[in-house]
Amino acid sequence: MERERKKRGKRHQANDISWDRAMATTSIMILLIVAASFGVIRYINHIEEQKCFERLYKETDGLARNIERYAGSDRVELELISAVMERYEEIDAPELWDLLDSYTTVGMMSRIELLLPGDKVLTKGRKVIDARGYLSFEKEAALGAHITDREMDVVDETNYIVRHYVPVVKNGQTVAMLYGVIELGELPEEVNFDPYGGEGAIYIIDGNTGDFLVDTWHPGEGGNIWEMGTRKMAQGYSPQQMRQGITDGESQYVIFASETAGEYLYFYYTPIGINQWRVAISVPESVVFGGAEAIKRTLNLFLLVELGCFMVYFLWMARYVRQVTKEKQRRLETLNDIYDVDKLLFNAHERKENMDLALEKIGSMIPAEKVRFWIPGQTYGGSLFSWDKGQGRKEKEMPGKETAEHMGRLLRYFEEGNGEFEARDEKTLQTIFSEGFQADMHDLIAVPVKDMDGMICGILECCNTAGGSGTAALLKSMKFSFSMFCRNLKIHMEIGEQRDRDVLTDLYNRNRYERDLKEDLPKHIENLACIYIDVNGLHEINNTEGHDQGDIMLKTVAEEIRNCFAIEYLYRTGGDEFIVFLPEKGETKAKLLCGELEKKLSEKGYHISVGIQWERDVLSLADMIKAAEKKMYAEKKRYYEAGDGERRRTARR
Repeated sequence: MERERKKRGKRHQANDISWDRAMATTSIMILLIVAASFGVIRYINHIEEQKCFERLYKETDGLARNIERYAGSDRVELELISAVMERYEEIDAPELWDLLDSYTTVGMMSRIELLLPGDKVLTKGRKVIDARGYLSFEKEAALGAHITDREMDVVDETNYIVRHYVPVVKNGQTVAMLYGVIELGELPEEVNFDPYGGEGAIYIIDGNTGDFLVDTWHPGEGGNIWEMGTRKMAQGYSPQQMRQGITDGESQYVIFASETAGEYLYFYYTPIGINQWRVAISVPESVVFGGAEAIKRTLNLFLLVELGCFMVYFLWMARYVRQVTKEKQRRLETLNDIYDVDKLLFNAHERKENMDLALEKIGSMIPAEKVRFWIPGQTYGGSLFSWDKGQGRKEKEMPGKETAEHMGRLLRYFEEGNGEFEARDEKTLQTIFSEGFQADMHDLIAVPVKDMDGMICGILECCNTAGGSGTAALLKSMKFSFSMFCRNLKIHMEIGEQRDRDVLTDLYNRNRYERDLKEDLPKHIENLACIYIDVNGLHEINNTEGHDQGDIMLKTVAEEIRNCFAIEYLYRTGGDEFIVFLPEKGETKAKLLCGELEKKLSEKGYHISVGIQWERDVLSLADMIKAAEKKMYAEKKRYYEAGDGERRRTARR
């Protein structure tokens, strides 16, 4: 009896040791996961901050360039009006009054006025204002064409404005100063700029005085940037550093506390090529880390789920110490498999083989003969990923007619609000496949995958499974991973689309053109037409009417190309050169469409030279393009030799 009691004691002690080791190991794992989660959160915050700095730089620089372009356009407009005024004998002729009254908003200017000797101002409504004490004709005339800093409006003395002056000269003498009024309160709307979708604030600062010309964070208050010296600055930044940078015309970031928002503002400033102006954009910290906060909440939720899973694991471990079962071991392996699937899907939007491996992993977990993930519509690519036990992995493809009908019925079923579909027999399958189903399908489990907005972005299904009743739950547990894959894929596609688009015309750019020549167009080498288009007269329009008119010409040509051909393969490959690939249309149709394009552009006063090369079987895309280009140059030569170019441009002007 004593020996048996000692044996039981030893076994109990051994079980206690196993339990203690398991508890210690699990506790360490929990601590490591918590520490890793905090580390990931800090890293995400760092990445979001760097993205904020990059975006602030791009948006601020874009705003500065916009203002410079608008100022240049305003200067041209004022000089044209000044040239008209110089033709009149009397500077206060009634016709000039009419000109002032008829002026509509152009660029940054809301109205135009005349400053005359004697410091009198002619403004809209045939009003004459005595501006002595406010404006000096002699001072402004001595400066010539220029833009002032912040001044009071003589029409509304409560309003701050900037004046854009150009002289009106007769017989070598300045007889008046024409100026456009730029109302500072409306300047952000005039330059058509809304940073961070309305979440950011715009500032224009006088680098000499520190005065705010524009401050959308405190609209209507005016103020001075140096007053921010009393505010709390983030570590590594100082008011003196910011003041010196603004004064010296540097481009820098700074982070300081906002008394209005009660949080830090991320602030970036850079000089504009106007006077000593500096433009700046700020964005609240809550906006900067908005994406990070969402990820943080998700990670915290995931951490809580993991902690809950570990609590279940503790209970399972207590039972495992008493009796080792294969069922529990299989569950542990399943968790590892789910984790492997999650890791594979994390960057599957960039490495498509990871999706194949993830589906194969799911097929072995359940097990199933076929696993498919379908992405409906165009938003996420409209593609089908599949794994078949008999055929192996398949690359991303568009679903065939039968598969598209199959997935379409499942989609309608889920759109009605059903959570999952599980059919173990023919009768259940017929509940949604009433007109029949695929012959090799014996059972089917499918779950909808939804995005952050609750919209269905994919369907995950398994066919001919050997698993038990938990198969649907297993698929549902991986919905979040597939949802994140869809989100990453959408973002990846949007970034790729932006990278492939020409900024001016919104057609595909040369980068996309070169890639399609290697990857996509070789699929369409039968019955293919290459259309090489060159815009006639772009150089002359740029020289005589300005690059703005040249840009309008190119955008008009691109728009008509898009309207006429209505296909995917439209490229702007150079300054005034466009290439169109027209598959499956035939040579006659290609010529007909080109004729319509030339006709529509001719009606708008623009002309193009077109080279068409159609081949039934394309042996070399490079040779085909060269042939089309050669024909285009021949057309261009005939156009200019005939003298039509100059006559038509003259008629259009």
